[in-house]
Amino acid sequence: MIAMRPLRTFAIPSLVLALAWMASVALPAEARRAIPANIDVSIRSGNEAEDAIAINPTDPENIVAMSVLPGPSLGIFEGVSFDGGLTWTRQILGDDDELGIICCDQQLAWDEFGNLWMTYLDDTPNVPVALSTDGGLTVTRVAYVVPTKPTGSRSPKNPGSKGNGLAGRGTASADQPSISAGGGSVWVSYASYPAVVVQAAGASVSGFGQFGDFSKPETVPTSKGRGNFGDTAVGPDGQVMVTYQDQTNGQGGSRIYTAVDPDGLGKAGFSNPRLLARSRVGGFDYLPVQPDRSVDAEANLGWDRSGGPHDGRVYAIWTQEVKNESDNMDIMLQYSDNDGVTWSPAIRLNDDSGTNSAVDQSTGDVAISWYDARNDLGTGGPGDTDGVPNDDVQIWATFSTDGGATFAPNFQVSEGTSNILGAETGFDYGDYTHAAFQSGAFYPAWSDNSNSTGDNPDGTLHQLDLYTAKITVP
Repeated sequence: MIAMRPLRTFAIPSLVLALAWMASVALPAEARRAIPANIDVSIRSGNEAEDAIAINPTDPENIVAMSVLPGPSLGIFEGVSFDGGLTWTRQILGDDDELGIICCDQQLAWDEFGNLWMTYLDDTPNVPVALSTDGGLTVTRVAYVVPTKPTGSRSPKNPGSKGNGLAGRGTASADQPSISAGGGSVWVSYASYPAVVVQAAGASVSGFGQFGDFSKPETVPTSKGRGNFGDTAVGPDGQVMVTYQDQTNGQGGSRIYTAVDPDGLGKAGFSNPRLLARSRVGGFDYLPVQPDRSVDAEANLGWDRSGGPHDGRVYAIWTQEVKNESDNMDIMLQYSDNDGVTWSPAIRLNDDSGTNSAVDQSTGDVAISWYDARNDLGTGGPGDTDGVPNDDVQIWATFSTDGGATFAPNFQVSEGTSNILGAETGFDYGDYTHAAFQSGAFYPAWSDNSNSTGDNPDGTLHQLDLYTAKITVP
């Protein structure tokens, strides 16, 4: 995943996305799938970064993708498709409209009824929750989750302090909210500042457009002073898991934790966190491909609610650095069949020598995508734009159809190669990116300035557009 608060490899829910930045040897051509046709979703001037995407489980041709506009524009870009990405309705949300003034950190989750849920950061101290019941064409704010201590300033990683046009407009005490829906409920979690404590709140969902009030925020025990850059997942029985890392600054490493509320909207509350992993990626780990925003370990979760052979299995992905400050990142995956009491040993997903993932709730298959610099050796060729090693990226992916026991050989997704220098933005690629997986179709979302599709108004290797591609998983 990319940590764009500084740079990270991405992880994004569905399992979500992890990014890996590394320079290494490419796979033999015969080991790779054909590169899928890329789609420029935004086709607009200026930068689109920090991306989200979701697929409607009641209509898999209905796709919604969003990106932050990292200044000077207000709001976020949204693209809505009802034909699997062939055509898009494009609009700007949160530019002082009904949703307020959206800063960043938008995330999406579709539930089993066809409700599209959204969370984001705006210029208030609260965590907004919005809903669409028309496939994403209109989005209405339906709730504000109020952190228990809504005082203090926004996280130092928040782009509000990095020139996105919102600096000084609010004193929001939440950072990096995430959202998950399923099992008759919708949940958001976030880091509350200045205490840096992980909190979560949920609401019941009983049908299309039918939902209850959000609960009072629950605080994850012992997370005070050490929790951010995490994710949320809802299990098949309505249980809720959050994950986070304990170092929110620096490059020296972090510990990744998970905590579970076993009855969701019931009275139990969150258990004491359990250590998932130790990463050498800190809260602000700087990489040549993400020199300004940096990255973090960006742990992400995906819970299998498919009813298939691995129903109830929860997956976690996170980023590891091979050696501290080596700038050589690996994407790691673990899974649990007992609600996070124990986890499988971590396995490396990138098969170079040197992510964002999603679970298809119709099959239980798992797919992961990430930014990867394996083809940038600084010696020219399609993976190198400037003769400098390890500063150009492509999107790569893999998938598993047997519950994570084995994974397909890594394959390239992006047709072109991107370099952040020409984007002229301190936001880089953003804080994270996402992917969506439904009915055998996997759609990563990423920021791209390669202009491989020939329709970026800013041309090649300048400002970033929001891209996706359809990957069919057999």
